[in-house]
Amino acid sequence: MQEPETVETKTSETKVPEMNNPTGTITKIQPSTQSQEQWLKYGEQLSSFLKQFSNNAGTFFNQYKQPLVLFGIGVAALIAVRVVLAILDALNDVPLVAPTFELIGIGYSAWFIYRYLLKASTRNELTSEITTLKSQVVGKDA
Repeated sequence: MQEPETVETKTSETKVPEMNNPTGTITKIQPSTQSQEQWLKYGEQLSSFLKQFSNNAGTFFNQYKQPLVLFGIGVAALIAVRVVLAILDALNDVPLVAPTFELIGIGYSAWFIYRYLLKASTRNELTSEITTLKSQVVGKDA
């Protein structure tokens, strides 16, 4: 094994600036150069900006009310879908819940096929119900 080599470095001496104050005295901080009038001027500018901002926001909302409401409904629907999917994912982790949901889904599908899709008369009934629902939602005869 070799011993580690030591390297000597030269350090430069730094001089501490001399203080004009005797040791132990506290220097006073100079008062701010901005006067009270300048602060009042800034306050007035801020006040007028906020007043103008509220007016502009009100006119913007009134002008784009329908798109903003639709955007809000879309965001709320997206959040609702995410919450429902999270709840269903949590329920699927519980033992025997997922197979129970599958059995309920298979049972409902079998009932729907038996009730509406096997006979021509029941298919016509289903078509008329769908047409009625569509006209109620759209608001006119489709």
